[in-house]
Amino acid sequence: MEEKVLKKRILTGDRASGNLHLGHYVGSIVNRLKLQEIYDCYYMIADLHALTTHYEDPDAVRESAKSIFVDYLSVGLDPFKSTLFIQSCVPEHSELYLVFQMLVTISRAQRIPTLKDKLEDLHIEEGLASLGLLGYPVLQAADILLYKADLVPVGEDQVSHIELTREIARRFNYLYGQTFPEPEAMLSEVSRLPGINGNKKMSKSLGNDISLSASREEVQEKVKAMVTDPAKIRKDDPGHPEICTVFAFHKAFNKENAPYIETACKNGRLGCVADKENLASVLNDLLEPIRTRRAELLRKPDYLRELLELGNEKARKVASATMAEVREKVRIGPLSF
Repeated sequence: MEEKVLKKRILTGDRASGNLHLGHYVGSIVNRLKLQEIYDCYYMIADLHALTTHYEDPDAVRESAKSIFVDYLSVGLDPFKSTLFIQSCVPEHSELYLVFQMLVTISRAQRIPTLKDKLEDLHIEEGLASLGLLGYPVLQAADILLYKADLVPVGEDQVSHIELTREIARRFNYLYGQTFPEPEAMLSEVSRLPGINGNKKMSKSLGNDISLSASREEVQEKVKAMVTDPAKIRKDDPGHPEICTVFAFHKAFNKENAPYIETACKNGRLGCVADKENLASVLNDLLEPIRTRRAELLRKPDYLRELLELGNEKARKVASATMAEVREKVRIGPLSF
């Protein structure tokens, strides 16, 4: 009889701070659809993380969590192959986070490079950041280690988070005995999509995104607003597609025709208006089946609740076992005499 080989486990997710957008699609979703066929995948909707910056608007966080879950299903993440769940529905995340806070100094948390980027994006002065925002990399470590994940898909800029997670795992294991694996960063060439305003990245917080739930009209309006080559004023002016936001989207979503578009733009045979109309058509063709699936799901709220509870329950089962082990080793919880 052949021995069953256990799949390696993956943990990743999205902050519930807005709708998923095309940047998420090229940067992570396409990859997740492949990963769920190979690994034991846990895809988390991180509403607790969202509260670190959106604590004054909890209703928006709640609505975002709902929207992301429907997006997950609409793009093809399979709740019977992967575990799709809400972070706050598994209270062990918060409990393990509290334990891990004791193992990390303030200065170590402040050395996470992406913290400064996040403060800049949100226009928050360092001294005015909440304690929750400062500690979010430690909460991420709790998210990952709670499920004893082997691999965490990240871009190069997130490697520092995984290194902190590995440090926390080593520290805990040293103090209390072997408990957690040291997860590895699963590096991939993340396709970073620029924002429609020409910013280096598309971001919910910056408001320069095209959401996966956008209507055909919204997509057309967003594409019309895209920043193009400022030197190309008339149709027959030679363009510089390498600095054009519209062409960056063609390379991501219209690869087959991108070489022709690049040449035609450079030669002054393609104007920006026609180019944008073409791109809007391409994006709407991509999003139409996602919209259709989304509309179907939203007509079945009971089914959505059933699928979400399926994922929440599976996540709770794993998290409960891990936390029971942690409580025993840290000597917290009910006393026996």
